[in-house]
Amino acid sequence: MKDLIKRMTETHGPSGSEERIREQIKKEIRGLADSVRTDTLGNLIAVKRGRGAKVMVAAHMDEIGFMVSHVNANGFLRFSSIGGIYLNNIISQRVIFADGTVGTINEERAENPSDAKRMDKMYIDIGAKDKKEAESKVAIGDVAGFHRPCEFLGGRVIAKAMDDRIGCAVMIEAMRRLKASPNEVHWVFTTQEEVGLRGATTAAFGVSPDVGIAIDVTGAFDTPDEKPKLPAVLGKGAAIKVKDGGMLAHPAVKKLMVDTAKAGRIAHQLDILEGGTTDGAAIYKTRSGIPTGVISVPTRYVHSPSEMVDLGDVEATVALLTAVLKLDLKKKLS
Repeated sequence: MKDLIKRMTETHGPSGSEERIREQIKKEIRGLADSVRTDTLGNLIAVKRGRGAKVMVAAHMDEIGFMVSHVNANGFLRFSSIGGIYLNNIISQRVIFADGTVGTINEERAENPSDAKRMDKMYIDIGAKDKKEAESKVAIGDVAGFHRPCEFLGGRVIAKAMDDRIGCAVMIEAMRRLKASPNEVHWVFTTQEEVGLRGATTAAFGVSPDVGIAIDVTGAFDTPDEKPKLPAVLGKGAAIKVKDGGMLAHPAVKKLMVDTAKAGRIAHQLDILEGGTTDGAAIYKTRSGIPTGVISVPTRYVHSPSEMVDLGDVEATVALLTAVLKLDLKKKLS
């Protein structure tokens, strides 16, 4: 899966600007579904027909980013955030626009270095000598994402946009491995998750599934500054959601995932988050309610240019998702 992960993470696609990553995913899944379509909000929906339960499997293809809000006389760009930006993570980081224009983020010199960082004191420098040159390259409303290569560090990998391109990679690999399923599977690569689960909200309403499964990242609480208060860590397998800031996993779906992992001897752990959520939170509140579960890949340094995952955890997530979809979910969850 290494080449797939590299292609997924290095492709440009902040929320609302998912065109390139959507086209890349289309190439990856060619021939793996009975139909593929793009809906009004840009969600990519691939359907594998079946007679059983209608299952929506979702991973978001957008990433956090930056939108140009002003160009000053000297050619520096002011910006607003797209999604959850941690200001301490972005100083001196490189960004790239859809047309290939590269810049670096920096900040005005603070009188007191201990003052909290402020986005209105930050800017993007694209090397322009003045406003005219800057405006020949970018315009108000143009969107940039982090500009970083994907690097493999033995059994682990670090990249920008691991949230949630690793979920997209898991879904694509599961599509390749799942030769047949008793269920009708709707593989949905969603848009605008980072700005409010928007793509999943409309896609779930349109698909109206019997069962929902979201694939995303979760925090890995195993670095030196972390107290061991939350369970997910790198290297112990797929993380099965119990709760997060937006949902409580459906008990029957959660149990099914745990039982399936145990039966298949698939490495797994439980996932509890105090804040943050996934597309699962949108799916399970759709219409009169959808029984929904989430399988996550533990990730260090989420919402930074250098998000890290363990390849063994990625493999376990693929294996668990594939095993669950081989079950007759209509019978198992009735």
